[in-house]
Amino acid sequence: MTRVALTGGTGFIGANLARALLARGYDVHLLNRAANATWRIERIRRDVALHVVDLADSSSVCDAFRAIRPELLFHLAQAGGYSWQTNVGDMAATNYLACINLLQAAKEFDTRVVNTGSSSEYGLKPHPTRETDCPEPNSDYAATKAAGTLYCQQWARREGRPAPTLRLYSVYGPFEEPMRLLPRLVAFGLEGRLPPLANPDTARDFVYVDDAVAAYLRAAEIALPDPGSVFNICSGRQTTLREIVGATRRVLDVAAEPAWGSMGSRSWDSNVWVGDPERAARELGWTATTDLDAGLGKFAQWLQSEPGMREHYRKATGFDSP
Repeated sequence: MTRVALTGGTGFIGANLARALLARGYDVHLLNRAANATWRIERIRRDVALHVVDLADSSSVCDAFRAIRPELLFHLAQAGGYSWQTNVGDMAATNYLACINLLQAAKEFDTRVVNTGSSSEYGLKPHPTRETDCPEPNSDYAATKAAGTLYCQQWARREGRPAPTLRLYSVYGPFEEPMRLLPRLVAFGLEGRLPPLANPDTARDFVYVDDAVAAYLRAAEIALPDPGSVFNICSGRQTTLREIVGATRRVLDVAAEPAWGSMGSRSWDSNVWVGDPERAARELGWTATTDLDAGLGKFAQWLQSEPGMREHYRKATGFDSP
């Protein structure tokens, strides 16, 4: 049975990846900070091993690797990706220093690595971003993520060990942080309402979480010509807030009219945010296959089938607030 270590396993994408790994019969070990919430893994808690680890402490990481002896590591832990995460020290520790410590341990235990990057590393670009574009991060989060990716690249090439990085675009779906856009749209939409909304021209490249998980599995399984490869995990299609609200109203049959501008814009909002998926298709054999209407429908069906989770999202999204 393949032993897998997973950082960020109690987070949104990590909880979905953990379930996919269990379904494949892997022995799954989650490297978790003591303070992390575990609501996403309650149903699988008995099926995984949970290790309390300080990823910024090399000794703590080595102790965990010594106990697990993982054959495969997925590094998904991050800090600063949400607007309320503003501690730069946490970002540097989780997005950069942890990457160094994990790679050192991976070398000692001959562990294959799949790293997680972010589309934010590119900064604001007026065109579909390619992996060859120069990173121009415009936030502390983006800068620390870019540093982690660059370190991972040079380490993999120097050591000749596979450690590809997946630069994720706007992943959405079950277990996503409730205060993000898509969960709010779905939670409100199931009640026939719409949440406060920002500028309708704000754009993102959305990817359903099952497709993102499939990319991680592909990156872990296939031989790559460049051990330090970076891949855009994106749909290649830009969707504006106006379009996604329209899709929500269509899929969930919401009659309520959008109140544009009722929520303030964020500093990183842009009218152009889309990736080029060609390299992932060519080298990973991966493409995003779930279109937006289907993804919204799946997300809504999941919430409807999980009454406890639906209530959790209902409360967390502020549905009862005026």
